[in-house]
Amino acid sequence: MTSTVSPATGSRTPADFIDLDNRWSTHNYHPLPVVIAEAEGAWVTDVEGKRYLDFLAGYSALNFGHRHPALVAAAVDQLGKVTLTSRAFHHDQLGLFCRELAELTGTDLVLPMNSGAEAVESALKVARKWAYQVKGVPQDTAEIIVAGSNFHGRTTTIVSFSTDAVARADFGPFTPGFTSVKYGDVEALAAAITDRTAAILVEPVQGEAGVVVPPAGYLRELRRLCDERNVLLIADEIQSGLARTGTLFALDHEGVRADLYTLGKALGGGILPVSAVVGRGDVLGVLKPGEHGSTFGGNPLACAVGRAVIRLLATGEFQERSRVLGDHLHSALNELVGRGVAEVRGRGLWAGVEIAPGGPTGRDASQAMMARGVLCKETHDSTLRVAPPLVITTAEIDRGVEVIAEVIAH
Repeated sequence: MTSTVSPATGSRTPADFIDLDNRWSTHNYHPLPVVIAEAEGAWVTDVEGKRYLDFLAGYSALNFGHRHPALVAAAVDQLGKVTLTSRAFHHDQLGLFCRELAELTGTDLVLPMNSGAEAVESALKVARKWAYQVKGVPQDTAEIIVAGSNFHGRTTTIVSFSTDAVARADFGPFTPGFTSVKYGDVEALAAAITDRTAAILVEPVQGEAGVVVPPAGYLRELRRLCDERNVLLIADEIQSGLARTGTLFALDHEGVRADLYTLGKALGGGILPVSAVVGRGDVLGVLKPGEHGSTFGGNPLACAVGRAVIRLLATGEFQERSRVLGDHLHSALNELVGRGVAEVRGRGLWAGVEIAPGGPTGRDASQAMMARGVLCKETHDSTLRVAPPLVITTAEIDRGVEVIAEVIAH
């Protein structure tokens, strides 16, 4: 297509913007060499006017697509009123947001935060406090069991229990109190539980590990063990939740309920960071004034956008789109198995495409897809992580899969 130059960018080229990033921003990411200037729905446009199909959706932060009209309208309306009060005062959006999110998720209380990592950190603090005050675990001895190959964020405490060497290297000393067991191994997990175990923290589907779905019955067994041993089940649904897998929560596929859920990404509608811990009242209720907080957590703008997200999810439309279109996506991707693809994993509109040995690396495949107008991203060396916005069409899915097939074949 004919290239155009955005008035906002003047005569600068993509290389100019990339040079600016490389010179002035810390090199903690390795992005693809595309410079996005505009976006709508499932499409983004770069500074030269080239359009790309978004097959990543901000790692599930853009479940409703770029600039969904209802979410933009909610943000604009609230921007004209009040954006921040801090939690030193009440405001007219917080209670409504918390009530509506609790009703949507079938939980008792909501602890609003900002980023996903903050939600996970908050859940860990709550679980420890519950263990000391309710379960009777001796002070400063609480343990939390996590799964190997997990991804829950980048804070010092969270990388303390990561099994990713890159995430941990040179960031110690690490926070104690965590035991890691193999994901999907019920026997190993059962053996790791002690009288000091406060909680089990798990992703119902592991995203960063390559969209790994646990064995059937695994999540139900976790719930059974938690009930038997008086242990909290914390489900990290930051990527897997809010309709990504075809249900509100990925746990719903096995009819399992968590004691605490961590939410983020899509809760902010792709507009601003919004996260929360939602769960049982007797667990979140252990927090008292002054023990935990956030200046921006639950701010009026975040609550207004979050309420608009809740309204979209309450209709069930996006859960159904993810289920139906996810079936289409997985059917199309499975046609590539044996033709350069070793395996396809995932649920709903979320897939890990494992490139067969001898094929391109995930990075090379992502760059070749970009050259063909589809944006995707690798995780680890050989997996493409596919997570398009839930507003995508079947024709757009087919185009994205066609490009994956072309790239792997070459």
